[in-house]
Amino acid sequence: MLTRAAWPRRSPAAAILLWQALGLAGGLAAIGALLTIGVDGQQTRFAGVFGGLGRLASGQLLQPHQPPLVATLRLAMLAAGFALLSVLSWMLVIAFADAIAARRRQRELLALLARGDPKAPGALVIDYPAAAAYCLPGIRSQIVVSVGTLELLAPAELAAVLAHERAHLRARHDLVLIPFTSLRRTFPRSAVITQAYRTVALLVEMMADDRALRVRGLFARELATALLRFGTAGAQCPAGALSAAEGELTARVNRLLAPPPPLCRAAQAVVVLSAAALVLTPLLLLAMA
Repeated sequence: MLTRAAWPRRSPAAAILLWQALGLAGGLAAIGALLTIGVDGQQTRFAGVFGGLGRLASGQLLQPHQPPLVATLRLAMLAAGFALLSVLSWMLVIAFADAIAARRRQRELLALLARGDPKAPGALVIDYPAAAAYCLPGIRSQIVVSVGTLELLAPAELAAVLAHERAHLRARHDLVLIPFTSLRRTFPRSAVITQAYRTVALLVEMMADDRALRVRGLFARELATALLRFGTAGAQCPAGALSAAEGELTARVNRLLAPPPPLCRAAQAVVVLSAAALVLTPLLLLAMA
């Protein structure tokens, strides 16, 4: 339902918060369901899954006269719950590590190949004929553009692209995408998770578009024209970076040229409260069910 809804494009930040809550709540619910079967709610009533795990650790939960099939099922569910928790945590760590490694390699190359240029203030320029403009988030964040980009874009369009990349860096949008990247790697055949990643990636770009347009002197038409030029030129982005030419360019251009009204404050409050309820519900069930 959320992938098909139109309102997220009106307020991307609120929609991203809801997507994050859905991902976290889904993981907690899946792990909690397995652990609930494992700790056997009949014997841990009002103690919750956490209390049941405590009793299991002290050796009180597995009864000597319990049917072997029931005991085996409970142990299997416990093992599955802990395995899912371990896999999700490990894949998240791997996604962070891969992004950091990719950025380190890019910075090493830039130290050798990039140079400053007054046409792109605050950015590094690489002698590459194709269009490319991206940022490398992190402690030593950098914005990179190619010579092909300088030749492709007018000064006002280039300024809009640079403002877009600075918006990515200030908001640390890479941290928003990494959990969804790890989920996509964990479940590569899941169409739902793949679509969720693409939707969140598009919302991130739209949020950066909105922040870029707050820079004095920039206009939506300039950024829209730059995106169209990037799309025609087939702009590229290395691993671990965030690029202005990402997401559905047509949807972004249409949104820039005919911006929809943002959600009212009451509607945004409903979204925030819904996100909080999504995360708190499985936590409460783990503690009390």
